Amino acid sequence: MLIYSMSVSVDGFTADRDGDFQWSVPTDEQFTVHLEEVRSLGVHLCGRKLYETMLVWETDPSMRDDELQSAFADAWTALPKVVFSRTLTSVQGNARLATGSLAEEVAAARAGTDKHVAIGGPGLARQAVELGLVDEFWMFRNPVVVGGGNPYLPAVAQRIELDLVETRTFANRVLYERYRRAPGPVAARPGAA
Repeated sequence: MLIYSMSVSVDGFTADRDGDFQWSVPTDEQFTVHLEEVRSLGVHLCGRKLYETMLVWETDPSMRDDELQSAFADAWTALPKVVFSRTLTSVQGNARLATGSLAEEVAAARAGTDKHVAIGGPGLARQAVELGLVDEFWMFRNPVVVGGGNPYLPAVAQRIELDLVETRTFANRVLYERYRRAPGPVAARPGAA
């Protein structure tokens, strides 16, 4: 299963017009959910910006200041990552640069693990949505309207039917929404196993 999970504003953006996403910093309650999410994954497909943002969990000892952060750093470091970039020539840690197309890399990731596969970095994930590769959408909807910026979802050519399978409201009023692609006749999905 390919999962696209990110924090979003009420109006559907992962970052505002200036690239700021500090409004989505998780509480310990949410961070625990993110930790369990990472532990449930077999592979994470990353865009360059997400890879570079998350690299701090593998390289900065100050990110291990408490037990929860240390556990997340351990889980993230152990997780195999495939990085999509037109500019990077090398990556660090438990990561490799993508060599195939997005559909090929998704298919290989699915075939290489019995766990879930995640995709992150909204630009890369939007490409996967457009290709029909994403099975579930996990949104941490923050109670803020930013009015523009980096959208969570692309403008799609055809409607995507979804089933709401889980919701949860955190103490800080962030709403977790989990959607699964609705069953039924769908167009052929490139790279689907």
